[in-house]
Formats: sequence, C-alpha cells, structure tokens
Amino acid sequence: MLASAFLPAVDMTKAGKTDAISTSATSTVAQAIPGDQFLPIVSVEAYVREYFKDAPILAEIARCESTFRQFDSKGNVIRGKVNSGDIGIMQINKYYHEESAEKLGYDIYSIDGNLGFAKWLYGKYGDAPWVHSSKCWSKYKEIAKI
Repeated sequence: MLASAFLPAVDMTKAGKTDAISTSATSTVAQAIPGDQFLPIVSVEAYVREYFKDAPILAEIARCESTFRQFDSKGNVIRGKVNSGDIGIMQINKYYHEESAEKLGYDIYSIDGNLGFAKWLYGKYGDAPWVHSSKCWSKYKEIAKI
C-alpha cells in the first residue's frame, strides 16, 4: 500500500523485524510493513494519518491509544497498560476481537492488520470501541470530520 512511498526495503538477513525503535509519536522507526517488507526510518504517525485519511478521527484515536506505536523499543508489539489484552497502535482487544479479525484476514499484531481491523471496527461500530480513551480524542471529533 503506502510502503512504496517510503525508503527501500532492507535486507532481512541483516535487520530483523524486532529492530523496531520508537520513542514518541513523531519519532522515526524501523518496522515491518505488509508483505514482510522492512522499512527503515518510517514515520509511523505519517503512515497512520495517510492510512486513515478517509476517517481522520481514527488517527486521533491512535495518537491517544498508543502515541502511534505498534512496537516497543525491543520490537515487541505494545500492549495496553490497563488491559494487557489490548494490542498495537489501535489497542485492539484480543479477547473480544482477535477471532473476528483473523476470520476477516487481519493480523492485529502487524501494523496494517491492526489499522485495517480498526477501520473495519469503525465502519461497523463507529468510535464506540475506543470509548474509554474518548476523553483524549473526543475534542478532535469535529475537526477530524471530512
């Protein structure tokens, strides 16, 4: 999808998927993007905002839920602080949604799978799945409308 717009892929024999580095929402990171491509120095925030350009409130939700992080500094998929079942950028709860996500072909442990399933959830339920973080993102709801 957007991977071709960024830097060329790195040889996976020299740089494993666990080389993710992320310290803030605007930091640059090296993370696996769809198709097992490994892209160095990709702004995850820019990727998320482009991915959700048709539903910008989802980008604000991503900011609030994970500060645009899919992986921690050791390359592990981030988990929720309150609920460890919450996974990745959009903090998709594995106990409620992992089975549905898999049936629909989304891997919530990957960036695109997490974002794709979030878009599907939003299409079906609106912003309700992220109601617990709405204090953070609801002020952007009107601004984020297209």
